[in-house]
Amino acid sequence: MKIAVVGVTGLVGRKITAVLQERNLPVSTFIAAASAKSIEKKITFHQTDYPVVSIEEAVKQKPDIAIFSAGSEVSMQWAPLFSNQGTYVIDNSSAWRGRAEIPLVVPEINGNSITKENYLIANPNCSTIQLVMVLAPLHNVFSIKRVVIATYQSVTGSGAKGLQQLEAEQQGKADLTVYPHPIAMNVLPHAGNFEKNGSTSEEIKLMNETRKILNNNKIGISATAVRVPVKGGHSEAVNLAFKKSFSLTQVKKLLNDMPGVTVMDNPKENRYPMPLLAEGSDAVFVGRIRRDPSIENGLNLWIVADNLRKGAATNAVQIAQLLINKGFIKKN
Repeated sequence: MKIAVVGVTGLVGRKITAVLQERNLPVSTFIAAASAKSIEKKITFHQTDYPVVSIEEAVKQKPDIAIFSAGSEVSMQWAPLFSNQGTYVIDNSSAWRGRAEIPLVVPEINGNSITKENYLIANPNCSTIQLVMVLAPLHNVFSIKRVVIATYQSVTGSGAKGLQQLEAEQQGKADLTVYPHPIAMNVLPHAGNFEKNGSTSEEIKLMNETRKILNNNKIGISATAVRVPVKGGHSEAVNLAFKKSFSLTQVKKLLNDMPGVTVMDNPKENRYPMPLLAEGSDAVFVGRIRRDPSIENGLNLWIVADNLRKGAATNAVQIAQLLINKGFIKKN
């Protein structure tokens, strides 16, 4: 199988390469692709160094699967060139997520929505993935009426430059690169770009993508996305209102039974999810599970995941595994 990683030199691109190795996909030809400034750099995959090639060259090699992590503009330009020739494209950007005809996939939830004809598949936003991993099993039983989310998003969600800004500030350097204010020792209620309605693009992604993945446009969703000086993991404070009554025992059982979710909820022993514990893991952690007494059928949750892994790279590789398992990839 030929597999290409487009945007291979970025934070997520490198993580995709690592997860492909960890999960030991049957890759016979690895194609490392990136922008012109990265050409001829070396990427190690299964102890072999591969030179970075142009995206145009990657198209010519006709991979079976191309995983994109190179931004919306690159994806809009190049993804159709791959998919039109029969390459399955898994795209990490926001370019295709809102298109009704493009599957937006978290394999544990809606992997069955992918058909053989879906040559372009969207990987959801990192914050959305960890949210719906917890919401889906609860929604299936209790029917979610309303969701209120506040995110606490790692600087790695802004890519390498976000991490570089935090590290520079921690070293006493004041050169701003990504954020309009210092991020070290600070919290910014500003993740993404502000839109005309006052919400940011990150907040809008959370609202629209959650409804699409859960296949329900009637769920009321309100989001506030916040950037915090954390290197490895997104956190979310989530308040739910269900249409049906529930018990905490039922909630915890449903979450314990959900593949990919780990319940970490023992306040008496100070056990609850934190980015430090989630970093490097593919699990979505949930804790602080408790009733909200202010509303009928209300529930509070705290959700944490490594945004570079399940929030991006791992989910994309899981989609690739799904395509292989469904038999969509032709054997050479």
